[in-house]
Amino acid sequence: MSSLQILLAEDNVSSQKVAKQMLKRLGYKADIVANGIEALQALGRQHYDLVLMDIRMPEMDGLQATRIIRQRWPDNGPKIIAITAYALQGDKEKCIEAGMDDYISKPIKVNELAEVLKKYQTAEIP
Repeated sequence: MSSLQILLAEDNVSSQKVAKQMLKRLGYKADIVANGIEALQALGRQHYDLVLMDIRMPEMDGLQATRIIRQRWPDNGPKIIAITAYALQGDKEKCIEAGMDDYISKPIKVNELAEVLKKYQTAEIP
């Protein structure tokens, strides 16, 4: 089991289950929240190395949550990976502008997820 502390912010229950299974298959486990507000609360309770952040969620979307995370934890915040079904021109730029570190599109492909996790597993995470 990897030591990477992962938070999955995803409002769709079936997408949560699929992502959780993929992570488990790859040797990771994650805590799950359903929106940006819950993600901020979880980050306030404990440290996470990485957040898999859905872009479109109710109450607070992933872009807004990311901006707040970057304000609250400017130096020691988690790596944030955008997850979105809306992979339109300009979406990646919006995610990076909001402070996200990377981007994967839905449906999540296990090899893409493995690649991005491996990148941040080996990165220097404070």
